[in-house]
Amino acid sequence: MFSLGNFLSLSTFGESHGIAYGGILTHFPAGLEVDLEAVQHQLDRRKPGQSSIVTQRKESDTVKFLSGIFEGKTTGTPIGFIIENENQKSKDYDHIAKAYRPSHADFTYDQKFGIRDYRGGGKSSARETVNWVVAGSLAKQILPKDVEISAYVSSVGEIFCEKPYQDLDFSEIDSNEVRCPDSETAQKMISKIKEIKKEGNTIGGTITCVIKNLPAGIGEPVFGKLQAELAKAMMNINAAKGFEYGSGFCGAKMTGKEHNDLFNEDFSTKTNLSGGIQGGISNGMDIYFRVAFKPVATILRPQESVDKDRNPVIVEGKGRHDPCVLPRAVPVVENLAAFVLADLFLINKIRKV
Repeated sequence: MFSLGNFLSLSTFGESHGIAYGGILTHFPAGLEVDLEAVQHQLDRRKPGQSSIVTQRKESDTVKFLSGIFEGKTTGTPIGFIIENENQKSKDYDHIAKAYRPSHADFTYDQKFGIRDYRGGGKSSARETVNWVVAGSLAKQILPKDVEISAYVSSVGEIFCEKPYQDLDFSEIDSNEVRCPDSETAQKMISKIKEIKKEGNTIGGTITCVIKNLPAGIGEPVFGKLQAELAKAMMNINAAKGFEYGSGFCGAKMTGKEHNDLFNEDFSTKTNLSGGIQGGISNGMDIYFRVAFKPVATILRPQESVDKDRNPVIVEGKGRHDPCVLPRAVPVVENLAAFVLADLFLINKIRKV
């Protein structure tokens, strides 16, 4: 269960305070000229220490490719890579060596394995997503050049970006530190996160992702539906709590007459409440989905808990933590989506001759 993908496959290793993270990509097509600068750019978007509203852990997150790429092209053999950890402060976690932090994976990892790496959460750390960004940014280069994948922060707490995605300029996503392309809403979000951070608290929200120009026909029937594969990938992100696509839960309030997307003569649809997916297969319209993220579980305030011997303890977060996971989760959502699409795109190549 340390692998992602059906045909294109990613297996990962590493812990938050270990020597390095890394992964192995298998079944990556040969002969693809890869843009390694694009891969590093996506890692730079995800890395810590970018702004005042994210963790101040300092990591360059520089990827080193070990195999599978020769003279700038993929060889068809497994692509191995590592990202070294450079700024661990493991002593920040000595106080939870036996204590269980509320809403963390401490207790469940102990129950499953009988042992856990308590330094930064070990394998349960969101730092694991650094591997996914490498894999996704490589996988995106398999897709047709005109496929666009854009994610942005659409809400923080009770602050929502009210504009529909069609009215937003996605080139503005990285123009502010919260990664919301509506500047007025972004400033409100940033102020809220800073306020929460001063309180030693955390806050959650949502990320919306829009995929444009994906050809019709991508996605597998029955158990490999496009929306199911996207949901599976997104719900593996550490703080993810919910997934909806197209009309989502709002569609449950509608009648069939209201919800059906009528066809135009060119096979586009007059509306897109299906979210670009019908029968688990892309129909050529925009695919859009939203992922809900909980507040980060580590708060810099005392909380009642217990230790592994069932003794009552007081747990208080120490060190460097994100007050809000959303800004750094944007590239994770984008690149996970790219990985899913590339996997299904390659599978689709064998469906008809």
